[in-house]
Amino acid sequence: MTDILLQTIPFFAIIGLGYGAGRSGFFPAEATAWLTKFVFYFALSAMLLRFSANLSLGEILDWTIVQAYLAATMAVYLIATAVALVRGRGVAEAAVEAQVAAIGNVGFLGIPLLVLLLGEAAIGPVMLMLAVDLIVFGSLIVILITGSQDGRISWGVFRTVGRGLLANPMIVSIVLGLLISASGWPLPSPVNAFLVTLGDAATPGALFAIGASLASKSAERVGVAVWLSFAKLVLHPAAVAIAALLIWPVEPYAAGVMIASAALPVAGNVYMLAQHYGVAPQRVSASILISTTLSVVTVSGVIAWVTGFMPGVG
Repeated sequence: MTDILLQTIPFFAIIGLGYGAGRSGFFPAEATAWLTKFVFYFALSAMLLRFSANLSLGEILDWTIVQAYLAATMAVYLIATAVALVRGRGVAEAAVEAQVAAIGNVGFLGIPLLVLLLGEAAIGPVMLMLAVDLIVFGSLIVILITGSQDGRISWGVFRTVGRGLLANPMIVSIVLGLLISASGWPLPSPVNAFLVTLGDAATPGALFAIGASLASKSAERVGVAVWLSFAKLVLHPAAVAIAALLIWPVEPYAAGVMIASAALPVAGNVYMLAQHYGVAPQRVSASILISTTLSVVTVSGVIAWVTGFMPGVG
């Protein structure tokens, strides 16, 4: 545990540096927005393109992983939805709270952290889980909120969802990389060097952007935020562990990656959606702040546990 914690400290230290820069006003909200855009559209996309271009679809696609992760995540999603509805929240708020409880910061935090600690072989399972998050749950929240606000679900909602998926640079990068891989043409050396150089900016840039964005987050509605943080940091990895180790057994290395990925704190894009639709943004903000703070310990603990049964790691 101590060794893993020491390895994760630099990651969270960069997040802390970004938080300090944002909190002091040295790095204003506008700068954070532009840094986030650079990481999202350029650096992280370059990293994903390079990784996927060097993998075949057969190396990535494992339906057992998809089944186990989807079922476990949906279970947590439904629990959070039920709790919200019992508290008298509407469908839109329940959808946002469920997204907070079940969707972690895989893109900005998970990819660089897990690849470094668990090895580049982790990228295949991580990309599969990222695809499930974006395609299934990223679509579901838009459908539920829009349907709730409009009083019905129209075909226009599905067009909006489709356009959003096609415009998502992470999905585009993964698909383009797999197409390059399927073609059998290796990336030319200058292109690969370009992607490596640009992709190397993803880790520090993403971590700093996470911290700087946290500086604008508030801790309102703390009680609900603590419950949602517990769901994300504890219930989600526990559900994935049960699914991947007991119900639909996945090979140990991939199972460890899945559990570690599920232990990540709440994703920042949930706040963007909540703010865009005007549904409980303060609740999401507080959950991101609390879960990210607590994850310094919880993520290290989960990674320390899974490396105990992952072959070739630890």
